[in-house]
Amino acid sequence: MTRIAVNGAAGRMGQTVIETAADRDDLEVVVGFDVEAGEVDGVPVVAEDVAGALTEHDVDVVVDFSIPESTLPLAEACVEAGVGLVVGTTGFSDAGLADLEAASESVPLLKATNFSRGIQVLQRTVREAVRALDDYDLELMESHHNGKVDAPSGTAKTLLEVVQEERDVEPVYGREGHAPRDDDEIGVFARRAGDIRGEHELILAGNDEVLSLSHHAEDRAVFAAGALDAAAWLSGREAGQYEFGAVVDST
Repeated sequence: MTRIAVNGAAGRMGQTVIETAADRDDLEVVVGFDVEAGEVDGVPVVAEDVAGALTEHDVDVVVDFSIPESTLPLAEACVEAGVGLVVGTTGFSDAGLADLEAASESVPLLKATNFSRGIQVLQRTVREAVRALDDYDLELMESHHNGKVDAPSGTAKTLLEVVQEERDVEPVYGREGHAPRDDDEIGVFARRAGDIRGEHELILAGNDEVLSLSHHAEDRAVFAAGALDAAAWLSGREAGQYEFGAVVDST
């Protein structure tokens, strides 16, 4: 039984992680962390002394869906307590990413911009398509709920990185006015509305045809389940940085 802590326990994703974990018999959420102490679905939530709570509750891995300002001190607490960390938070600065890398020298750390298995397959498909259709125009679009604060989404940035590993293109974030398209650009667009769980689409257009590669998340539980899979997989591993693709390939 893997003992899990959830950072951002009172948030949308934190609550979903706790609810999803309740249906599993291979792990248990034993404590949560948030800005205010309390309880979420029977799980005690702690607001202070995170490192102490990790030790007290004998936590194996922390699942983090919060904000960078919360994740970074959490990573320090994980190092202090010797606890693994699964990070689903996005929007880190370069300095923040460097801090996470430093933490991974002491504890196992798995960071992903998206914990959907479908997105993992999409990334691999995008790579193959961009490589094969190397002269087609590229446009990348993503949509999320109206409460998401970072744009483009972390998943869109990851897809962009995959594209740029295959093609020398520069992102253009939206267009306005007289904006002729260059051959070496990729348009990147972000929409924020309602309660959209997450939609990503890459189109490749040329030769009088359009190839559309897209993924739509129907429920946040998709991401919660993937993060919990990652936590169970990460438990007991040596310090270092790991990728969600390894989790998908192992099952």
